[in-house]
Amino acid sequence: MSLLKEKLSLLPDKPGCYLMKNTEGQVIYVGKAKILKNRVRSYFTGSHDAKTQRLVNEISDFEYIITDSAIEALILENNLIKKYRPKYNIMLKDDKTYPYIKLTLDRHPRLEITRKVKKDKAKYFGPYPNAGAAQQVKRLLDKIYPLRKCKNIKNRVCLYYHMGQCLGPCEYPVKKENYEEIINNIVRFLQGDYKNIKEELQEKMEKAAENLEFERAKEYRDQIYGIEAIMNKQAINLNDRVDRDIFGYHVDKGWMCVQVFFMRQGNLIEREVSIFPYYESDEEFFLSFVTQYYFENPVLPKEILLPNNVDKELLEEWLQIKVHQPKRGQKKKLVEMAMINASNALNEKFRLEERNDSRTLQAIERLGEKLGIGILHRIEAFDNSYIQGVDPVSAMVVFIDGKPDKSSYRKYKIKSVEGPDDYETMREVIRRRYTRVLKEGLNLPDLIIVDGGIGQIKAAVDVLENELGLFVPVAGLQKDEKHKTSVLVMGNPPVPLELERNSQEFYLLQRIQDEVHRFAISFHRKTRSKSLISSRLDVIPGIGPKRKRLLLKHFGSIEKIKVADLEEFRKIGIGDKLAKTIKENLT
Repeated sequence: MSLLKEKLSLLPDKPGCYLMKNTEGQVIYVGKAKILKNRVRSYFTGSHDAKTQRLVNEISDFEYIITDSAIEALILENNLIKKYRPKYNIMLKDDKTYPYIKLTLDRHPRLEITRKVKKDKAKYFGPYPNAGAAQQVKRLLDKIYPLRKCKNIKNRVCLYYHMGQCLGPCEYPVKKENYEEIINNIVRFLQGDYKNIKEELQEKMEKAAENLEFERAKEYRDQIYGIEAIMNKQAINLNDRVDRDIFGYHVDKGWMCVQVFFMRQGNLIEREVSIFPYYESDEEFFLSFVTQYYFENPVLPKEILLPNNVDKELLEEWLQIKVHQPKRGQKKKLVEMAMINASNALNEKFRLEERNDSRTLQAIERLGEKLGIGILHRIEAFDNSYIQGVDPVSAMVVFIDGKPDKSSYRKYKIKSVEGPDDYETMREVIRRRYTRVLKEGLNLPDLIIVDGGIGQIKAAVDVLENELGLFVPVAGLQKDEKHKTSVLVMGNPPVPLELERNSQEFYLLQRIQDEVHRFAISFHRKTRSKSLISSRLDVIPGIGPKRKRLLLKHFGSIEKIKVADLEEFRKIGIGDKLAKTIKENLT
């Protein structure tokens, strides 16, 4: 702490970025400041909400980088977040990119969905809030305009050609003028000119119907319906046909919700909602969010609308586009609408959490009553995992007040049991866990849950009571033929307990069993994959750790080592005799 105080006293009154570190030297938070001295000191003075205090409690050191200006600090902050991916820059580290519709402008153009915008002379339209929205538009355009669908041009026409959705450049010459007309229509459509294209399709549908081409008329009708479905999403529009993004945000209880409205060609098409905790002033954190959003999505709209309490100059200087903070009119209403939606989304999150917390607490109380052991503050659950007795492991998960406490999870490699003996495996892991609990004075659980039935319960109780002198309630969770939670078994002798399948307490047990099973399976897969790679080389005479790494690095897998010729071994300095020994031991 004395070192921190000294460093705090030396902070400059200049703009820059700061990097907070934990005891292991890991960067856990990156922030920016117009005046580093004021901002960094604020973490160590005064009171904070619970979330910020949790961050402060982990800080054991910090670094800072001075910049020439606030705009440089803004850009540097994003680069540092990408580099270190800090624990507490939660939403800002997701590298979230949005999908675009790309119209390639090569000899035979095509439409595709991409999340990367390149300087390749193609036309990009978007961003769209999600891949589903982009795919919906692309599918409609693919049906209306016959551009090629295949990534690589083949040597014969495919089904799309016969469906009238491709001009067939693989077999037939296509004039450049034909493509120009199609490209112009697609650009018009993606820029919001739905009305004229819809009228053109209406004429084609009517003409096809007059010529008794009812299948073709139906296709045109479906395309019109598709356009109308997209047009119906345009709940709000401005007549200026400008592409703009509208931002609004709301903060409460240490959380921030940001709403982004996408307006294209004057039409409000979609929105994106992001909710995350924040650890500095809400204006600064919101500005960081907007900055990173445009770092990952370089196709800019013509203008951005922001709330009035945000410093727009930095953004405007960096992005080189119009950033407005409207004070009246319809644009102001759009920002207010984004703010209201952000408030509603955050309040909904809190209400849902309160409801879930209430249900979970009720489930704990009811389950404790039915088991006759009171409120279940701490539950520890165990599951064993192995395949045909190979690499047996066990895992324990902990639920505190009905919620998983992942920091308390534990993994066990089974040491004393050979073969698939579930009861002895359970005895070993219970013995190891609660011997340590006694030795280190850890908290005992209110309930122990084992995956299985009477045999697993008896094995656990025997170790607890007869070896360790502990009297902790033990219950077993049995699965049905579909490997789903079926029944809770408890007592001496163990008997099934009746629980309604649609009750909250049954759902709680189901979550616990699913979680411990997931944790055990993932641990077993990791353990087994390591043993499959290494054990077969470990037993070969003349192969130590260094040569094993060399073999795996050069060949990539055991299978490739098995089929390699002697010349390949010579390349890495392994003689013919040893190479033959390796191959013999692996076959």
